[in-house]
Amino acid sequence: MFSLPYNKKWIDVFIPEKNIVRIITPRKINPIVNLPQAINNALEKPVDNLSFDSFLQKGDRVVIIVSDITRYTGAELFLPYLINRINRRGISDKKVSIVFSLGIHRPMTFKEQKMIVGDEIVDRIRMENHSLKNDNQLISLGKTKRGTPVIINRRVAEADKIILTGTLGFHYLAGFGGGRKSIIPGVAAYDTCVANHLLVLDPVKSGRHPQARAGNLKGNPMHEDMMEAGRFLPPSFLFNTILSPDYGILSLVVGNWEKAFYRGCQFVDQYFKVPIPQKADLVIASCGGFPKDINFIQAHKTLDYAMNALKPGGVMILVAACPEGLGHPDFLSWLRFRELSEMESELRNNFQINGQTAYATLLKAKRANIFLLSELPDSIVRSMSMTPVHSIEEALSKAYQLLGENPSTYVIPNGSVTLPWIEEES
Repeated sequence: MFSLPYNKKWIDVFIPEKNIVRIITPRKINPIVNLPQAINNALEKPVDNLSFDSFLQKGDRVVIIVSDITRYTGAELFLPYLINRINRRGISDKKVSIVFSLGIHRPMTFKEQKMIVGDEIVDRIRMENHSLKNDNQLISLGKTKRGTPVIINRRVAEADKIILTGTLGFHYLAGFGGGRKSIIPGVAAYDTCVANHLLVLDPVKSGRHPQARAGNLKGNPMHEDMMEAGRFLPPSFLFNTILSPDYGILSLVVGNWEKAFYRGCQFVDQYFKVPIPQKADLVIASCGGFPKDINFIQAHKTLDYAMNALKPGGVMILVAACPEGLGHPDFLSWLRFRELSEMESELRNNFQINGQTAYATLLKAKRANIFLLSELPDSIVRSMSMTPVHSIEEALSKAYQLLGENPSTYVIPNGSVTLPWIEEES
């Protein structure tokens, strides 16, 4: 027996003893014990020698970009140290603002903002949700060489210094999250987000761009476009965390926003990319619980990574509660398409970011049998070309009916941070 996270609880899973099961987990590393000391050391001696104190000048207007409720970063732990350090450079709280990098996500409530930053900071620092369609909040800075309009939150763009916070891990399109994703899509205009995401479609033939995938930066057009756009902004400093599956802070990625980001990606590769000898008939994957399975759009990341471990035509059991539904109203409209060619044609003519996620979902549903254990209505699950199940027992029963009683099986308890990897396919 083993247990899988599901929203804010655990689900017990019983698999017959005769079945050979491999649990796929990241390498074990202990969280930082003395976080205040680690933060101070990292700020004084980052990987590229750009110390936090030398980055800031007295009187600077500083904007700290902070992730939203869909991803935990440890902000309530590190923000007080960052802001106190800013104060030591002669910059008062009034000169500091927090902008939440919502991207295309819904606005957050004040209660959610407080949950993210903690009681101390909420009473000290001005905070605002980024709004990607509020023209009064946006400013155009130019275009990238790929034609992406760099339209950014005005408060961010007009700051003297920017601090990018968040957590660094895999991303199913941009290769890795964190770093420059605080800017695009985090605090960018809708048109900017759309143009950047459109790059994940192959410009020559049908389908996705082959390099726009999890764990890959080389030749990844989405990543390269984000990095170029980030250079349009005022000087930026990176402070990203790398978290364990249970949200312990394993490492701090600190310094120049470009150099430190690449160093952080190396760390994530080392500990969270898990080599496997071959693909399995059956993969059981949990997102890791709340907030990683807060909605289907977030849960899809786990589905994407876990597919690396599944044979074509195999069975995927995705354990993702999705208490807030699909994640965006746009997603539902794309489910009217049941054929990849039709959806891709519409996507190229009328691109929407959530349409791209729907396309990626359908692509996987055509390659495998996907059983979704969630709180979503059965009709919605079926419209995604998946099979709804209402218990893990039901899911396993259906899987064994298709695969026989002893399929090769992988279990991935924390699928949102784990990337199975077959070296010869890389």
